Amino acid sequence: MRLTADTPSLSEVIRVGFIGLGDMGGALATRIAGAGFPTVLWARRPEALASFAGPGVETACTPAELAAGVDMVGVCVWDDDAVRDVMYGTDGVLAGCRPGTVIAIHSTVHPHTCEVLAEKAAKSAAVVLDAPVSGGRDVALAGQLVVAVGGDDGAFERVRPVLASFGDPVVHVGPLGAGQLAKLVNNALLAANVALANDALAVAHSLGLDAEAIVEVLRRGSGRSYALDVAFASRNSAAIRKQTATPLAKDVGCLNAVLGELAEGTVLTFAAGVGVRRLEDAERWTW
Repeated sequence: MRLTADTPSLSEVIRVGFIGLGDMGGALATRIAGAGFPTVLWARRPEALASFAGPGVETACTPAELAAGVDMVGVCVWDDDAVRDVMYGTDGVLAGCRPGTVIAIHSTVHPHTCEVLAEKAAKSAAVVLDAPVSGGRDVALAGQLVVAVGGDDGAFERVRPVLASFGDPVVHVGPLGAGQLAKLVNNALLAANVALANDALAVAHSLGLDAEAIVEVLRRGSGRSYALDVAFASRNSAAIRKQTATPLAKDVGCLNAVLGELAEGTVLTFAAGVGVRRLEDAERWTW
């Protein structure tokens, strides 16, 4: 079925399209639909759509068809290539979007990817925001993700109610690309803190301290951090280590690319690199 809609309202978002129904994207789509926004979904794998069947939810055959019937398109796919894949071409989002459509990139990608996309979208009078999110699936389902948004103020205000369905806080951090920069710095800090937390646990163990006891102290003490829980969980599960290392390696690498030679002079990027390498090295996580 070909989806159609009037030109998007300049003051509100009525229908939302969403692409990328993985662990995080699926949670975002669930929150959007649950908040009462009529929602149109597209997924590369049809089986990913099964759990979203219900009133107020439709599916599209292509990204272009999805874009033709909505006021806002949210995208939460893995990386830059995946964003380009759903945006461009005869079946891509840009082939279907209309004047006033807002495209929100929730993926964590290079800011330049969003800037190039915005230039192409402007030919159809569509607007691009970068709006990456921070927090896990459970945080998303609770509506408490941190959403860092870069781009046009007016477009941001239009889609803020949609973003607020899964985010608290939703923060406008600057022009297009600023959301990605904020997310990359955030993830680099997480990676750096994981390296420090790993060292803290290793030192505590070498001093003969009980693992559970020292974690309880650190969780409640002045040295507490989210990375401590990540590090402790990583010591007990190779799957968690891999799940953590893969996106952090991508994002730390992206920040290094943005910074260029400046990356070599920062404690943040050095420590973040250590954190990623330690997550990838199983021997670093044995007592």
